[in-house]
Amino acid sequence: MKVSVVGCGYLGAVHAAALASLGHHVTGLDTDAAKVGRLARAEAPFHEPGLPALLRDGTASGRLAFTTDPARLAGARVHFICVGTPQAKAGNGADLGQLRRAVEALRPHLAPGDLVVGKSTVPVGTAEGVEALLAGTGAVLAWNPEFLRQGTAVADSLMPDRLVYGLPEGDGRRAARELLDAVYAPLLERGTPCVATNFATAELIKVAANAFLALKLSFVNAVGELCEQVGADVVELAGALGHDARIGSRYLQAGVGFGGGCLPKDLRSFRAQAQERGVQSLDELLSLVDGINAAARGRAAEAAAAMCGGEVRGRRITVLGAAFKPHTDDTRDSPALDIALQLAAKGALVTVSDPQAAGHAWLAHPQLSFQADAMDALRGAELTMLLTEWPEFTGLDPVAVAAVVDRAAVLDGRNALDAGAWRAAGWAYRGIGQGSGRPVGAARTAA
Repeated sequence: MKVSVVGCGYLGAVHAAALASLGHHVTGLDTDAAKVGRLARAEAPFHEPGLPALLRDGTASGRLAFTTDPARLAGARVHFICVGTPQAKAGNGADLGQLRRAVEALRPHLAPGDLVVGKSTVPVGTAEGVEALLAGTGAVLAWNPEFLRQGTAVADSLMPDRLVYGLPEGDGRRAARELLDAVYAPLLERGTPCVATNFATAELIKVAANAFLALKLSFVNAVGELCEQVGADVVELAGALGHDARIGSRYLQAGVGFGGGCLPKDLRSFRAQAQERGVQSLDELLSLVDGINAAARGRAAEAAAAMCGGEVRGRRITVLGAAFKPHTDDTRDSPALDIALQLAAKGALVTVSDPQAAGHAWLAHPQLSFQADAMDALRGAELTMLLTEWPEFTGLDPVAVAAVVDRAAVLDGRNALDAGAWRAAGWAYRGIGQGSGRPVGAARTAA
C-alpha cells in the first residue's frame, strides 16, 4: 500500500520506518530540509535504539523515502498526521498550529476515498475540526493515537500492546476500518488487540493513559516522602505492592520524577480539558500529580545540599544524566537537568555526563559543564548524583569511582544502584524514600 506520513519528528520518523518494514511504500513529509536530508541518507536525527537499522532497510529497499514537497504525497491511499502538539505558550492546553498547517498542506493532494489518519496527541474535539478542514476533498478521517515510549519506540511500533481506531460515524466508518486493518494487517495477524471506537474516546485514550502513569509515579514519590520521615524503605514497599496483580510493579519506582516531551504536557492538556468542561475532581487530581512531580526535583536538590553539609556553594557536584530517561537523547523537561540547574543557581560547580545528550545539552545550558565520559566527569567530585539510570552509570564499579572522586558520597536519585555494593566500597549512600530522614528503629514521638 502507498502511505504517507506528514511530520517526521520523533513520532513520524519512527512510524514511517516501521510501516516500511511492514511492507508498505512510505513517503515522509517534513518542512525541515536538513532533517529530510538526514532521513533520506538513512541517518536518524535523534537517538532511538533500532531506528537506524529500520531506516537503512527501508531506504535500501526503495520502500521508504522522504521529501519536503507535499505534491509527492499524491497517490497515497492513507495519510498519517504525525506532527507535534506541544503545550501552548499561554496556558496548559495544546498548541494545534502544526496540525492545522499539516492538514492544509495535505488537502490539495487528497483524492476521494483517501484516508487521513491523525496520530498526534490532541484535545478531545480536535478530530471534528479536522473533518471540517477536509470537507470537499472526499477524504475520510480516522484517529489512531500513538503509544510510543522513547527508548523502546521501534518495539512499541512493531509489537504494540494495542491498536486504537477512532472511526467516523456514517458511510465512511467501514472504509476507514478496512484501510486501517490493511495497514496493520501483520500486527493484527499476530493477535494485537484492536479497539474500534469514536473520535472522542480515541482522543482521550492517550492522555488518560499518560495521566494514569504519571499518577502512579507521583503516588509512589509521595509515599517515598513519608518513608523518608518514618524510616521505611519505599523500594521494598513498592516491590510488595507490585506483587498485587491489581496494582502491578511498572511505574512504581520512586525517584526524582518524570519528564520528557509527552507525560508532562499530556497531563496538563488533560487537566485543561477537564477545566474547560467543569470536571473539578479530575482538574484537582491532575494538579496534585503535577505538583508532586515538581516537588520531587526540589527535594532532590535539598538532599544534595544536606549531603554537602547544608551548603552547595563552591562544591563540585557530578550529575550522571542529562536526558529525561535512558536510551534517548531528549532533554525536554528533564528532571536531571532541572536539578543540575537548581544546584548551579545556588553556586555549585556542576558537571553533567550523559552518553547521548551531552553533545547538544551544553549549548542550552552554559552554566553547566558537560562530559560525555562518566569517569572524566567524576574526577574530583565531592558529591555524585545518579539522576538518569543509563546502564553506563548503574554499571559503574564503586571501587573504581571512589579512586577518582574527592569525596565518596552518592545520591541515587533513581534507586537504581546496588546500595550494598556502594556502601561496602566506602561510599556514603542515600537513595530516594529509603528512610534517610530518621534512622530505622528510632523512637517516634508519642501522640
